[in-house]
Amino acid sequence: MSLHIFGAMVTAPGCAANNRGETEGNITTLQKILWQDQVHTTVSAEAIRWALRYYWQMNNQEVNRRWVDDKEDHVWQDPDWRGWSEANGKIYLDDDLLGFMRAEGAKLEAEGEAPAQKGKRPKGTVNKRRGVLEITRAISTTPYAGDISFNAKSGEKGRTSLYGTEMHATRYQYGFALTPERLREKTRCLDALDGLVNLGEVAGNHSRFLFDFSPESVILRVTPDPAPRLLYCFQEENGSIITPELVRKVKAGDIDPKELYIGGLIAQLPDIQELQAKICNPGVKKVLENCKSDVSAQLGL
Repeated sequence: MSLHIFGAMVTAPGCAANNRGETEGNITTLQKILWQDQVHTTVSAEAIRWALRYYWQMNNQEVNRRWVDDKEDHVWQDPDWRGWSEANGKIYLDDDLLGFMRAEGAKLEAEGEAPAQKGKRPKGTVNKRRGVLEITRAISTTPYAGDISFNAKSGEKGRTSLYGTEMHATRYQYGFALTPERLREKTRCLDALDGLVNLGEVAGNHSRFLFDFSPESVILRVTPDPAPRLLYCFQEENGSIITPELVRKVKAGDIDPKELYIGGLIAQLPDIQELQAKICNPGVKKVLENCKSDVSAQLGL
């Protein structure tokens, strides 16, 4: 039976802005989603994946897609992913955890070549691997109230440029799923956990905003159950984070509390302490180390 690692994370409160480069008129907009009948702001899973890859790179892990600050662009170490087809090829950390895909359209017949058979068309090719580490979209814990900062910039010949930026003072919650046995190197599940718990910047707006995406509270679940059952379990009420749905599922028997590693601010809540989770500690890093140790033991790493 396979072992699965699931997680639910919620950040500390911060002032979020957006780096997607999308505007409405002269307003830089936040990405939004209708969530529980109200408008919330959101951060894509792709942005979180980018930040994870950059974290690994900055911690001297070998990644295939490296970011070069001077060029503001990526550089591929193996753009054709030869390591997956060659016997002694190199398989990079980010490709193993996050997967990859390249789709190429069918090549048209060159001039002078025999035409394709009637009724048949040339087909394109796809080189892909589905990511083992799956990450949800991050969603704000509070609805968006429409806050905008207005700014003015003086230009040449006394001209003034007026522009604005949407902002949202909130927390973000997101989740992940990971099955270590699907990895070429199972130990890389520990690198995934390290990256998620120590994640710093995700998205932002130019250099004007810093939002700490490391978790204020984290719930990890190590289980043979293939269903996460804890995604988006956080709620914000009067400025505090609560987890009534997680508590309900544990009491209903859907989640075994001995599979849970709970860390951060929510570890101090009475209803969380009553669950008798395997680990319940106010320090997210302490919980991470306990979880990694148990995962290593169960996988025989």
